[in-house]
Amino acid sequence: MSGPTGRPLGRRTFVLGSAAAAGAAALAGPLAGTAAAAGFGWSDDGSNYVVDTGAGLVFKVSKTNGDLTSLVYKGTEYQGYGGKNSHVESGLGTSTVTIAQSGSTILVSVAYGTLKHYYAARSGENNVYLWTDKADSSVTATRYIVRVKAGLFLNDEPDSYTYAPTVIESADVFEKSDGQTRAKHYSKLRVMDYSYIGWTTGSVGLWIVRSNHEKASGGPFYRSLLRHQSADGGGLYEILYYGESQTESERYGLQGPYVIALTDGGAPSPSLYPGTLTTSWADSLGISGYVAAGGRGRVAGVGITGRDTAYPYTVGLANSPAQYWGSARSSDGYFSIAGVLPGTYTLTVFKGELAVYTSSVTVSAGATTTLNTIAVPSSNDPGNATAIWRINNWDGTPGGFKNADLMTYAHPSDVRAASWTGNVVVGSGTETSAFPCYLWKDVNSGIVVYFKLTAAQAAAAHTLRIGVTTAYANGRPQVVVNDTWTSAVPSPPTQPSTRSLTVGSYRGNNHTFTYSVPASAWLTDTSAYNTLKIYVASGSGTTSYLSAGTSIDAIDLLA
Repeated sequence: MSGPTGRPLGRRTFVLGSAAAAGAAALAGPLAGTAAAAGFGWSDDGSNYVVDTGAGLVFKVSKTNGDLTSLVYKGTEYQGYGGKNSHVESGLGTSTVTIAQSGSTILVSVAYGTLKHYYAARSGENNVYLWTDKADSSVTATRYIVRVKAGLFLNDEPDSYTYAPTVIESADVFEKSDGQTRAKHYSKLRVMDYSYIGWTTGSVGLWIVRSNHEKASGGPFYRSLLRHQSADGGGLYEILYYGESQTESERYGLQGPYVIALTDGGAPSPSLYPGTLTTSWADSLGISGYVAAGGRGRVAGVGITGRDTAYPYTVGLANSPAQYWGSARSSDGYFSIAGVLPGTYTLTVFKGELAVYTSSVTVSAGATTTLNTIAVPSSNDPGNATAIWRINNWDGTPGGFKNADLMTYAHPSDVRAASWTGNVVVGSGTETSAFPCYLWKDVNSGIVVYFKLTAAQAAAAHTLRIGVTTAYANGRPQVVVNDTWTSAVPSPPTQPSTRSLTVGSYRGNNHTFTYSVPASAWLTDTSAYNTLKIYVASGSGTTSYLSAGTSIDAIDLLA
């Protein structure tokens, strides 16, 4: 297989995520010097502004609508599939497009109603820096998509979007002939798990380095579109707001920079990663909504006590205008979150993805807000409660349950999924791996959990807890004990109103359902198994995997 120039394309194409891959090859980093590279500059071909970085990258921006119409790296055109350009959303329409050069920086500005978009080039760099300033809802959910010509990169990733013979859901989920499923929704990675996405042939790499997502929504654990490939070509996404499985209202304001980076096969430079990239060169460019580093602050915490050291902890900051997050150090819980816009934020400490502590913190420009040790109360972590038995651990995810890992990049009907039915025996050693991560009204409602109680335990009332991470169509658990005691149907908690379980997301609003089971419900024969049947209650949803459903975090019976 060869590319347009006849060069072999190699055998690799993959998503690389974080700083762990930084050593691959830092070939897209900012130029150390300030002198303009030979060939750096711009021209006007009548229809487009043509920008030459002087380092092998030449790109064109339409003077009519601000689309990226050409992306040529070392003589090869990478832009375009299916006759489409790269752009915000599916194209903005007629816009006001201008260009200006300031020393070693060229800035193309696009104005479309209240939305403003920017492309910047730096002399000697094979990068395109982008910002998008969305002021209101006049443009719906916002993304930037880089559309890449077919045949330039192989399509061999398990989560790559591939048009397949059979449409199985909503015209955007497909089944291949081998029974595997594909959809553009199946990103596999949470936002905090990656710094960049893209492809490489081994000799050419094309990447999008994401922004810090301060004006995005959904928090650090949100999953969204990352990339897709089909017979027509490929697409790389920077999702600035996406409504699918969304837990927060849309935020408005400037997002960026995010970066289109071309390399000679290696990963983009770590100097471009969110939290690392410095853009003081952009301070005076007049970008709408731009706040320089001096207008931002930092939050630092000396530590977190009361942690379960078996789990990673994340600290998030969120208010209506912005969101941020950072990892807590495993040894002591120290954390630092920089580049924060001034304001008062809700600070949340997450065990895994489960919120176990919240407080308020105020950030000022040019200052560090230092927090004393945060003590997480033992009662805030449901995993600390004494239980007669527990299935899975409380961490805000369905991880560990049957099919949980697969569901972030496949449809529940996928041939690789284990049966969604089957009963569970507490004490078998397989109770967690045998319990399905999702329950649906029309698929596996009524799953049975078998367990034994001692005479003392059977003589007392107990609290049963079922933790969920999200729900579709108001699905929530109703339980029956020993076919004699039935719980009331609980009220549904607030959850995203869109599809979730079938589009690769278990992330919603964590909620714990509690059921007070009377002593009269238990069997007095200690050699016999009690039965717990878990049904999905809801009058909404349709059929099969689009019937009402819910994702499970943990289940336990308290002592």
